[in-house]
Amino acid sequence: MDNRPLRGVRVLDLTNVLAGPYCSYQLMLLGAEVVKIEKPGHGDLARRLGPEPALNEAGLGTSFLAQNAGKKSIELDLKDPHHRASFEELLSGADVLLENFRAGVMERLGYDWDTLRQANSRLIYCAISGFGQGGPMSQAPAYDQIIQGLAGMMSITGTPETAPLRVGFPVSDSVGGLVAAMAICAALTGRSQTGEGAFLDVSMLEASLSAMGWATSNYLVSGVPPKPMGDQNATAAPSGTFDAADGPLNIAANRQQQFEVLCRLLGRDELVVDERFADREARKANRAALNQEINAALRRRPAVEWERMLSAAGVPAARILTVPQAVQLEQLQVRGFFTDLAFPDNADRTLRVSGNGVHVNGTPLRPATPPPLLGEHNDEFALDADLGVVDEVAAP
Repeated sequence: MDNRPLRGVRVLDLTNVLAGPYCSYQLMLLGAEVVKIEKPGHGDLARRLGPEPALNEAGLGTSFLAQNAGKKSIELDLKDPHHRASFEELLSGADVLLENFRAGVMERLGYDWDTLRQANSRLIYCAISGFGQGGPMSQAPAYDQIIQGLAGMMSITGTPETAPLRVGFPVSDSVGGLVAAMAICAALTGRSQTGEGAFLDVSMLEASLSAMGWATSNYLVSGVPPKPMGDQNATAAPSGTFDAADGPLNIAANRQQQFEVLCRLLGRDELVVDERFADREARKANRAALNQEINAALRRRPAVEWERMLSAAGVPAARILTVPQAVQLEQLQVRGFFTDLAFPDNADRTLRVSGNGVHVNGTPLRPATPPPLLGEHNDEFALDADLGVVDEVAAP
């Protein structure tokens, strides 16, 4: 039995590429029925984004495959009167409408919030955009890298010599999608109490600044601007990347007890009583000297041995892996993080997709079906030749 918490919730998903699809993927994993509404003959731009040209040509780019398993796809053009009627019929029975257009696009299409809630007073309408629906930047185009730069994220990524650097994955898209999913779940809970829907205006810029934690709060509270520190942690020492015999090792001995245990295991007990390293602030002030001492001791053993020894003693430590190494971690296999699905076009290959790290009653959240082909579910919703909804075949 499907006991996922959003079972029975229907999401109409107008989103493209990443922030929006990542949001609706989280909702699908939590049990919602997600119906992607895509432009006829073209679909989500992510269908053409990825490292394999043949998949891009087939509308199955890896960017699309990664975020759209378990969803349904129908084709509607919201500028076409027949298609608009079909959309509005679907809208009347939907729980959530999700879009990530530039601010004002839905209003220009005739679907502003007042119109939407008149059509369905229980509707939760979530708009994800780069900067939010109002303000002087609301009409500016925004991709992940643009947001990373404006949020100050790039200015503190890398070293003083290499910054500014883009974070190596689309973190602002992902954070924006997660914040939107959280807000939708909260709004669904609120609706269960009031019976009324809500309009959720999600800004990727604001979500990114919020997610930057101490990098933002240290400046807001204490007036101390963050700076690029490479692989070191500004809040503690020793905390960063160090050099074992065969490669890099992350150590985060952020607490006094952890520092003392680290020194003992390194055979360097004298560092504990060295006045340069006596407490957190002293260690931060003398970070370079401390790191030099620690690296000299670490070079006696390979990284994996230090990882096991330090972790067993309660000192956070781990090797630095490549992505191919990371996805092979036994921990992920035991937890059931990945799911193998049939490939959407029945090609003789397997599609492996990730979950979201959540187990419900001991069971990992997984997609049950592969990402949809463009318009794959037109028949399920009984779309006629003009792509107008005649009758809905399947209940949510």
